Amino acid sequence: MYLSVKRLKQIAKRCTQIVPFLVISLSLHASILEHMDALSQHYPGQSGVYILEKGEESLLTRAWLTDSAQKTIDVQYFIWSTDNIGTLASEALLSAAERGVRVRVIVDDLLIDADPETLLSLDAHPNIQIKIYNPLHSVGRGTLSQLWHLITDFRDSNQRMHDKVVIYDQAIAITGGRNMADEYYDYDHTYNFRDRDVMVAGSVLPRIQESFNSFWQHPLSVSLTELLAEEKRDLTTEQVGSYTEWLHRYASDPLNFAPEIRIAITNMATRVEQIFTQLHWTEVDYLHDIPGKNNQRNNLGGGGQTTASLIELLSRAEKEVLIESPYLIMPEGGFDFFSGLLTKGVKVAIVTNSLASTDNLQAYSGYHKQKQKLLDLGISIYEFKPNPGIHRQLIDRYEQLGKTSPIFALHAKSLVIDGQITYIGTFNFDPRSANLNTEVGVVIDDSKIAHQVAQAIRRDMQPENSWDASVDIDQQGVGFLKRLQVDLWSLLPLDPIL
Repeated sequence: MYLSVKRLKQIAKRCTQIVPFLVISLSLHASILEHMDALSQHYPGQSGVYILEKGEESLLTRAWLTDSAQKTIDVQYFIWSTDNIGTLASEALLSAAERGVRVRVIVDDLLIDADPETLLSLDAHPNIQIKIYNPLHSVGRGTLSQLWHLITDFRDSNQRMHDKVVIYDQAIAITGGRNMADEYYDYDHTYNFRDRDVMVAGSVLPRIQESFNSFWQHPLSVSLTELLAEEKRDLTTEQVGSYTEWLHRYASDPLNFAPEIRIAITNMATRVEQIFTQLHWTEVDYLHDIPGKNNQRNNLGGGGQTTASLIELLSRAEKEVLIESPYLIMPEGGFDFFSGLLTKGVKVAIVTNSLASTDNLQAYSGYHKQKQKLLDLGISIYEFKPNPGIHRQLIDRYEQLGKTSPIFALHAKSLVIDGQITYIGTFNFDPRSANLNTEVGVVIDDSKIAHQVAQAIRRDMQPENSWDASVDIDQQGVGFLKRLQVDLWSLLPLDPIL
């Protein structure tokens, strides 16, 4: 039978679509590493990308990958709360360790609220190691020690690890804006974040792993054994056993871990199969900072690798820049930089938090002082509403909430350049991210992904979801006290650390 060249090409293209699907279907019961390796072979030099817009999908994906990992889980977070989601996540990591998975965790010290016994009990498992980044505030520190470091070492006390990344079997990683707490996954009853993560696999993974390892090995990441040596000596085997038993009981209690969520995680195998078939294979780079951010030991500037990379990407813009950031405070040189973009005809549109939605009045005060100047430059600014019309699209369980629908704040950190380049990560458009906090994120050079993320950002800018900052000056529902607090914060010279 004779087949034309055109027909042969059609068959070949179809085969390249079918084979990866068969690889996934046949290997879902294999390890993540094994079937990602098999899938990656069909896309040499490329990385698979899947955007996680919804909090619950991001949570369930994390849970399934944690349950499915067979070799390693590496975790790096700015915030790991002791609330319901944080506790269940701790139990999931403990269960993984109990089946032989090596678990390494780095958490920034600033906002840790777990007590020493809890931390040491988890760390006591031979397959779990926990390190605390730059421990000058919480773990192992008394109030006087905290104040002393804040006064005598102000810059280093403000230098935080803002990275958020989890790596499973060195084969799949999730990064983006979400920390580990109820409000990042739509499970807080009063206040949640509209956020964005991205799952990646393939050729970008070694670079992500290398970044994690550099933090793990750095002196700024300190082991609990060193930080809590005295408490560790006093910790008994009975105390460790009591805590781990409590943790497993907590996760088994339907009041804490709803049966429908447990079923959803079990059923995620089918959903993950769909996600893996929907991975978009393309060019992906990973941006990250070095531990310590930069070498500026005595001031609050200095920039960083992520800052420099994002400036370079933005400087290449020719038509349009879309930005989504919870905080919007121009660092030094920021006004001149964006003025240059606008002068050459680039349209710049930014969606950020409104006073009504923000959870950070200090940061909002910095934006409030600059807002009119930003508008005068020609930047289009949209301010996210606390009760956006997008509610129903963000929460799959919306109908179950009844009259208890929580308010929302923006927490996604993304940008799209010229409908081609996309950044999704942890970087806020403020001086703290530019100069003090270590940040990470992926840069995706692909028009399909850019269109998807741009569509989501533009949706967040729509009138039902955001106010137009140039028109809607007096936002409804903001009380006198909140406005007064912003005015008072505005009087303080805090911009370099906002």
